[in-house]
Amino acid sequence: MDLGLKDRVVIVAASSEGLGKAVALGLAREGAKLALCARTENTLDAAADEIRRETAVEVLAHPVDVTLEGQVHSFVQAVLARFGRLDVVVTNAGGPPSKPFSATTVDDWESAVRLNFMSTLYFAHATLPVMQKRKWGRFITITSVTVKQPVEGLVLSNAVRQAVVGLVKTLSNEYGADNVLVNNVCPGFTRTARLDDLSGRLAAAEGVEPAEIHRRWSSQIPLGRLGTPEEFANLVVFLASERASYITGASIAVDGGFVKCIL
Repeated sequence: MDLGLKDRVVIVAASSEGLGKAVALGLAREGAKLALCARTENTLDAAADEIRRETAVEVLAHPVDVTLEGQVHSFVQAVLARFGRLDVVVTNAGGPPSKPFSATTVDDWESAVRLNFMSTLYFAHATLPVMQKRKWGRFITITSVTVKQPVEGLVLSNAVRQAVVGLVKTLSNEYGADNVLVNNVCPGFTRTARLDDLSGRLAAAEGVEPAEIHRRWSSQIPLGRLGTPEEFANLVVFLASERASYITGASIAVDGGFVKCIL
């Protein structure tokens, strides 16, 4: 199937590793031109070089702290200066730390809002008008299954990411007439460095091995295993494409059936 992504210009945030890198690589394999950003320049440059070697697509890589509006704006301007257009934006920022509510501070909550909500808002402000003028665009947010079903120990993510879902639904209504589609993708337990870190923390707190935490998570998933970044990326690539022309305002879980709600 031709996804119609060849030579599309795509921003993928937090794309030096994990889900963001998998999404970037999936888009590059379809021939998209990439603009990548992440906070750590060394890992970002390594990811960009790997994608260039494998796919031969054009890749722009800039270190960006997505919690800072000025850096996001400057990055978007650099993308437009380099490519002259912008077609797809994938927002991503990792997640706040794992802790129970009783251990959180006001600073924790403010940091989570900046990381997961304000970063998305900054990209929306900087990019949606650009795509609106072209009457074609895809704005895709990466959140978590916590927006559908709370996960124990992730109170910050459980709460703050809900605001992103509200923003996505509203933006999909406001920009739909301009053929700018806005969707949210919700990864479940996917084997990334962040998940390994979380399992390590939980295992240390309980005095068990991380493999035991993985076993418990897998036992809650109908498919009986953790997901891979590539499996998650496949959906994002599809939503970015011409083939997803009648999907907007959706929050879609990629979780092996973990979420138990009907909708």
